[in-house]
Amino acid sequence: MSGKFKKQLSLLDLTFIGLGAIFGSGWLFAASHVSAIAGPAGILSWFLGGFAVLLLGIVYCELGAALPRAGGVVRYPVYSHGPLLGYLMGFITLIAFSSLIAIEVVASRQYAAAWFPGLTEAGSSDPTVLGWLVQFALLGLFFFLNYRSVKTFAKANNLVSVFKFIVPLLVIGVLFTFFKPENFEVQGFAPFGLSGVEMAVSAGGIIFAYLGLTPIISVASEVKNPQRTIPIALILSVLLSTAIYALLQLAFLGSVPTEMLSNGWAAVTKELALPYRDIALALGVGWLAYLVVADAVISPSGCGNIYMNATPRVVYGWAQTGTFFKYFTRIDAESGIPRPALWLTFGLSVFWTLPFPSWEALINVVSAALVLSYAVAPVTVAALRRNAPDMPRPFRVKGMGVLGPLSFIIAALIVYWSGWKTVSWLLALQIVMFVLYLLCGRFVPTQHLSLAQQVRSSAWLIGFYAVTILLSWLGSFGGLGVLGHPFDTVVVAACALGIYYWGAATGVPAHLVRLEGEDESEASSESYPGQRPAAVAS
Repeated sequence: MSGKFKKQLSLLDLTFIGLGAIFGSGWLFAASHVSAIAGPAGILSWFLGGFAVLLLGIVYCELGAALPRAGGVVRYPVYSHGPLLGYLMGFITLIAFSSLIAIEVVASRQYAAAWFPGLTEAGSSDPTVLGWLVQFALLGLFFFLNYRSVKTFAKANNLVSVFKFIVPLLVIGVLFTFFKPENFEVQGFAPFGLSGVEMAVSAGGIIFAYLGLTPIISVASEVKNPQRTIPIALILSVLLSTAIYALLQLAFLGSVPTEMLSNGWAAVTKELALPYRDIALALGVGWLAYLVVADAVISPSGCGNIYMNATPRVVYGWAQTGTFFKYFTRIDAESGIPRPALWLTFGLSVFWTLPFPSWEALINVVSAALVLSYAVAPVTVAALRRNAPDMPRPFRVKGMGVLGPLSFIIAALIVYWSGWKTVSWLLALQIVMFVLYLLCGRFVPTQHLSLAQQVRSSAWLIGFYAVTILLSWLGSFGGLGVLGHPFDTVVVAACALGIYYWGAATGVPAHLVRLEGEDESEASSESYPGQRPAAVAS
């Protein structure tokens, strides 16, 4: 029997979900990576990343408040541009979310190896058989917490979140007592220039550390008073995390023993592989190192638990678009949980741990994939404003004419800064998925929307992928260097601006788009943007 989602999440629950998703393994590893890539100027990278995510979060506020739907990150593009765009976003988001769960348990195991060396192979970051079994056990725990009910998950997350924030605040306070201003003069403030600041946003793990907003959107159907709660939770999550991350980076830069910088900032990653634990030991603060390791096991676990909750909602949302198996739209009547989607999430998260990856090996790919799922939101908002002006918008973003293109440009730059090795295969894979859809399009329910119309409405995204691949190949971030810096960044921004307006202008007229089988628990009526109630929709 198929049940309904239950509205059980409060503002506190939702804010902790956002903060808990943001504070995973990112803060534990990123400090040394950012320092090695950008030096002291890495502080600017944190502000740049926070500004980018805040812009995208504000855009999501309008969508989340107007259309509180489970798996909204996948379903919003369907409303604005049709099932094909939802299919592409569903694929990239499922990869990003499910692999992120695996990354968090890998991070927990890597830090836990400081206490239990038998969890990690000597001289590497790969797990032993025992280490992999520990990862599997953590995934099993996340599955159990999410299998019962969303409220059980929320209570567990709130308890974990309290501890997760005490330790970073302690780290900031203690490290500032060892602050050495001379560290900022070793190689100058920006030893690797502006390109180092930009690259640190993607390759340093900054954007990965920030991307915790989509879990808030994914559980929108289970939120009390979503029109008010979602915008406040989104904005609070980003502002609080930006302040803490910037202070953590500043404390790290100033407390590194100056003698460790004899070979420059680029060597910091090797000297301080587990940044805050290693620096605490170097400074003789053993009790802080103990707390950091304890938090390093708990923080990623809490984040992994949140994405174990969010990913089934993405699967559910993808299935609702009609471009994924309808079996995954089933909701357990008693718990209100999409359990078939939860089982799929568990299986995929286990799969991503099988190649025995390290945190560093996966972080760049997942960051780029997550940003790609965010980047569509500004275009979706612009298209819906154009084609469904009368849709109720309890939270309407002011200055969208500036914020929309600016947020899309920043998202495009973050993907470009990920480098050629990541961009080439990740975006090429999306183009392959587009071709597969074209080959199988006749078998996909189109909801009164022709395949030709879907292609016309999605062509801007394929154009974005193709242009980004070309510019990355020619550019200075792992490419041929034909386009030097900062000229390449200017070219990417200009192309992204044109593609933004292309996408905004080619949205599907709202009366042509309808999600079949919408769960009645998600809205008080079966009406959609710019459309008559479902009962009379043509």
